[in-house]
Amino acid sequence: MPFQKIEAERLSQSVVSQIETLILRGILKPGERLPAERDLSDRMGVSRPSLREAIADLQARGLLVSRQGAGVYVGDVLGSAFSPALVGLFASHEEAVFDYLAFRRDMEGLAAERAAQFGTESDLQVIAAILAKMEAAHLKRDPSDEADLDASFHMAIIEASHNVVMLHMMRSMYDLLRQGVFYNRQVMFQARDIRDSLLAQHRAINATIQARDGAGARLAVAAHLGFVEQAMQDQIKARRNEDIARRRLEQERQR
Repeated sequence: MPFQKIEAERLSQSVVSQIETLILRGILKPGERLPAERDLSDRMGVSRPSLREAIADLQARGLLVSRQGAGVYVGDVLGSAFSPALVGLFASHEEAVFDYLAFRRDMEGLAAERAAQFGTESDLQVIAAILAKMEAAHLKRDPSDEADLDASFHMAIIEASHNVVMLHMMRSMYDLLRQGVFYNRQVMFQARDIRDSLLAQHRAINATIQARDGAGARLAVAAHLGFVEQAMQDQIKARRNEDIARRRLEQERQR
């Protein structure tokens, strides 16, 4: 007969499945440290040998890494998204900036629409909470904090879209943005008029998502990134004009 005895799933496999899901859903992030073994085994209600077996399995597949004397961390699962050579090309060619912004406009417009449709109440509360932090940073006039919160705001929307492929793809893209590969976000937040406009645009995005207006959310994202694109073009033009003016000044001084 083709039937086999059914065996109960091992506890270690249940631990593996839970940690895999947390990584897949972006709840555990690359580089994040897991609780100490005793604490984690208590939280999950499993024995320490079962936990060790699960962690060994996850380490063998690169999802977790152990650092001597420091504990166990989520692996850099995004590290292979772009090769160093390609990152170098992104950083050295201006056209990559505008291709990046066009890509974000398409993907984040879809993410915002999905967040309005499928985001849970907790998802929407996270988005609203980050916007509140952005408003506080705006009052403090801290470009660094505003730039970091800007990235967190957009990632919260992507997380609320509940599409794990989009989540990990966009997280890798934002990692490059945080590194300044495409452009320096802090520069954009240094001008008061730009800061005011960006905050108003983020408020509009949040309002449409909170209202569950998917089409409106997509349009709000498009308007925001269109503004960013124009600001980048203006910065590039101003930089080129200054370079030409400096050469003229040097030539005039030599006459």
